[in-house]
Amino acid sequence: MTPTGAAQTGTTPAGSAHAGTTPAGSAHAGTTPAGSAQAGAAAVQGAGGGPGSYRIVAMETHDVRFPTSRELDGSDAMNPDPDYSAAYVVLRTDDGVEGHGFAFTIGRGNDVQTAAIAALEPYVLGRDAEDLGALYKEMVNDSQLRWLGPEKGVMHMAVSAVVNALWDLKAKRAGKPVWRLLSDMSPEEIVDLVDFRYLSDALTREQALEILRRAEPGKEERVRRLVAEGYPAYTTSPGWLGYDDEKLRRLCREAMDQGFGQIKLKVGADLRDDIRRFRTAREVCGPGFPIAIDANQRWDVDSAIAWVNELREFGPHWVEEPTSPDDVLGHAAIAKGISPVPVATGEHVQNRIVFKQLLQAGAISYLQLDSARVGGVNENIAILLLAARFGVPVCPHAGGVGLCELVQHLSMFDYVAVSGSMENRVIEYVDHLHEHFADPVVIVGGRYAAPAAPGFSARMRAESIAAHTYPGGSVWRDA
Repeated sequence: MTPTGAAQTGTTPAGSAHAGTTPAGSAHAGTTPAGSAQAGAAAVQGAGGGPGSYRIVAMETHDVRFPTSRELDGSDAMNPDPDYSAAYVVLRTDDGVEGHGFAFTIGRGNDVQTAAIAALEPYVLGRDAEDLGALYKEMVNDSQLRWLGPEKGVMHMAVSAVVNALWDLKAKRAGKPVWRLLSDMSPEEIVDLVDFRYLSDALTREQALEILRRAEPGKEERVRRLVAEGYPAYTTSPGWLGYDDEKLRRLCREAMDQGFGQIKLKVGADLRDDIRRFRTAREVCGPGFPIAIDANQRWDVDSAIAWVNELREFGPHWVEEPTSPDDVLGHAAIAKGISPVPVATGEHVQNRIVFKQLLQAGAISYLQLDSARVGGVNENIAILLLAARFGVPVCPHAGGVGLCELVQHLSMFDYVAVSGSMENRVIEYVDHLHEHFADPVVIVGGRYAAPAAPGFSARMRAESIAAHTYPGGSVWRDA
C-alpha cells in the first residue's frame, strides 16, 4: 500500500451523542465544561501533587482475575472459556500521586505477566515521569531483558503496563486526561516520544513531523467537537460465540436501540453455525447495517478465503484476525482472495514493525491497535503515525479488562492531532467489567464521551482488586 501522509478533516458518522446518564463518580467531558483540566490540576495538587520535583518510591503488582468463563462472556472460536484478567501495577510517588497501568490476559499465565512487570521495577524506582521518550527506550532496550523478545510477548506487554502507568502519573500531575495531554504537545515533543528504529523505510522523523504539522490547523475545533459529540463506537457484546440465538437477537436489538451503528460477531468454529448466526443478526439489524466478523486467528489462509466467501452473502463489514497475527503475507493473500470484503487485524500484533509490514503489503484495510500489548502509549503513537502515513483508518481493539478505558484516549488523540478525522473510524466497546474502574467509560448514543478526569482512566477500585486477586480474593476463595 502506498503512503499518503496527509492528515484530513473528515465528517463524523450519523448519530451524534444525546443526553445520557453518567455513572456516579466518573468524570467525562460530556458532563464537565471544556477546559476543566485546570480544576483537575487543582484536585491533583490537593492530593499531594503540584509543581516541583518528585520521585517514584514504590511499585506494587497485583494478579487480578475475573471469572468471566462462568457466563461465557468473551467466548470465541480460539478462546472458548476466558477468565478476563489484569496484571496490574501501581506506581507510588513521594508526594502521594499514583500511576496505574495493566496488561490484559485471559486467565492462566497472569501470574507470569505480573512477574514480568515486577522485573521492570529497577527502571522506575527513584525516577519521575517527565522524559517518557527516554525512559521508554531504556526499558525496551534493556540489554538482557530484550533477549526475551525482542519487543514482543510477555516482556513487551510488561513494558506497556509500566509505560502506561507512567503516562497515567504524568497526566494526573498535569491535570489533564491523557488524550488532551498528548494533543496539547507540539509535533516536536510528540516525535521525541517515538522510537523510529526499524521504521525509516516507511516513516521517518521528518515525515512524522509533516503529518503532525498538517493536523495543527483546526485542533481546537476538533477538541470542541469531540467534547460536544463524542467518538463513534461499535459493540461486540451481542456476538460472543457461546451465546444462543435468542440472546443474540435480544442483544442485537439492544445495541441498535442504544445507538450503536455497528456490531461484531465471533465466527470460525463451525461454518453452519456461523451462517445461521449471521443470518439471524442480519434479520434483526436489517440490510446495510454494518456487521463485522472476527475469527480470532482460527483459520489458515485457504480456509479463511473459503470460509469468508461462504459468508459473503450476508455482507460482512470486515473480517478480523482471519489467521495468525504474525503472517503478513497470509493476510495479504486473504485480502486479495476475499476482496472487496476488508481485512482488519492488530490486537495480537506485537509491535510497530509488524504493523509496518502489514501496511506495506496492503494486507489490511483497518488497523486495530491494542492499548496494552505493544510498548504502551509511545509505541502506539508510532503506529498511529504509520496508519496516517498509509491512509488506513484505526479502529482499535478494546473490551477485555480496562481496554476500553485506555484506548479511547488513543483514538481521541489520533482525531485531534494525527489523522484529523473520525470518518470510517470506530472504537470497539464491550459492556463488561467497567464497574471495577474509578473512571469508567461513558457511552452516550453509541458514542464514547471524551474523558475529562486527569490520567489514563486506568485506576481500578481497591475493593475490586481485593475481591478478585488470585487466588486469595473472595471471588476465588468462594468459588
